[in-house]
Amino acid sequence: MRPPFPLITSCPVLGVGAALLCAVFSTQSQASGFIDDSSATVEARTVYFNRDFRDGHTSNPQGASKREESAQGFILNLQSGYTEGTVGFGVDALGMLGFKLDSSADSSNSGLLPSSGNDPRGSEGQYAKLGLTAKVRASHSVLKYGALLPDLPLIKYNDGRLLPTMFNGALLTSRELNNLTFTGARLNRYTARDSTDAQDIRLHCKNKRYACNVTADHFDLYGVEYKLNDRVSAQYQYAELEDIYRQHYLGVVASQPLAAGSLKADLRVLSSADSGAARAGSIDNRALSGLLGYAVSGHTFSAGWQRMIGDNSMPYLDGSNPYLVNYVQVNDFAAAQERSWQLRYDYDFKAIGINGLSFLTRYVNGDHIKVVGSEQEGKEWERDSELKYVVQSGTFKGVSLRLRSATYRTNYEQFARDVDETRLIVSYNFSLL
Repeated sequence: MRPPFPLITSCPVLGVGAALLCAVFSTQSQASGFIDDSSATVEARTVYFNRDFRDGHTSNPQGASKREESAQGFILNLQSGYTEGTVGFGVDALGMLGFKLDSSADSSNSGLLPSSGNDPRGSEGQYAKLGLTAKVRASHSVLKYGALLPDLPLIKYNDGRLLPTMFNGALLTSRELNNLTFTGARLNRYTARDSTDAQDIRLHCKNKRYACNVTADHFDLYGVEYKLNDRVSAQYQYAELEDIYRQHYLGVVASQPLAAGSLKADLRVLSSADSGAARAGSIDNRALSGLLGYAVSGHTFSAGWQRMIGDNSMPYLDGSNPYLVNYVQVNDFAAAQERSWQLRYDYDFKAIGINGLSFLTRYVNGDHIKVVGSEQEGKEWERDSELKYVVQSGTFKGVSLRLRSATYRTNYEQFARDVDETRLIVSYNFSLL
């Protein structure tokens, strides 16, 4: 078996640290752990996306009346093991390809494909991005530098279209103490889900809550997670986007057997304020959210509550998902002073002998929104449904099919638009090593 690192064609372009790793691998490439513990997987993902803006006019100043595209994506994930010794070294790689299947100029820019340079209304026929990551392991700690897909409360990469957002920087994960995990990160660039170009890290500007293109030199994060027992864990994180905002997060996840089922609780508190030079202006937000659910015999009944306190909406990084229980398919319900509640129902058909089939539906309602430049109280609601099936046997075993639909309505049309949305996603993961 040939080792995966020959895919790196030029060490100098990766920087001094990666070049040193290349030198290490040139002398230790036969280290059994580095090769034997390697893995290579590919996800093939086909996505159809249709978002119908319910204003009914193609001349609407907010843009086209519809976004409708389909595309094919491939995500290659190469992960080496570690060289032998007290300190082990390794290299990971992410390769992503996207191809247009169907699109037209008047309904493009769905987020599946990059906008065409020749026609800003159209989409590119294909695009690709590559990310390389050097990693070092000592004891129970791992330091990674390069391309990252962080999945943390205060920086959770977006994977809602064809290809995921990719961040660049350093990430340390340490589990030296039993039941305690420490995380530290510094990120400085990101490549959007529908782009090939790395950009400076920046503040998300959904519905013009904040000025767009407010960038920073870096984003820092520190956090700890403690597992009290098999049923309860608590997590704290602190993050700061330099000269823009700082943010604290505290969360508790718990479960408890109750009668024939299980009661689950997910509680989250976030506090955000402007930082340093406050380049995005004043930021004042406390976000409280919680989800309580009861699961029994394949059924899960859940209720959620979310409240924004302060003068502004909750800030988060562009290319990331906000860690809120009412962040759903279309909306995040995180506008200034917004109050929202959620009702959700899930069913796993395994309970009646149909393995691989599941269903969910939910309704979220928000009000009390502070709308900039208006005395009117903002209100919005969203209804989502999803049917998912994973083939259990035969030639197509492992193929996943997901049909997702959403209806979103609002009364503050100057910033948001009514939406009917359908997504069909077919994906298949297979191993190369």
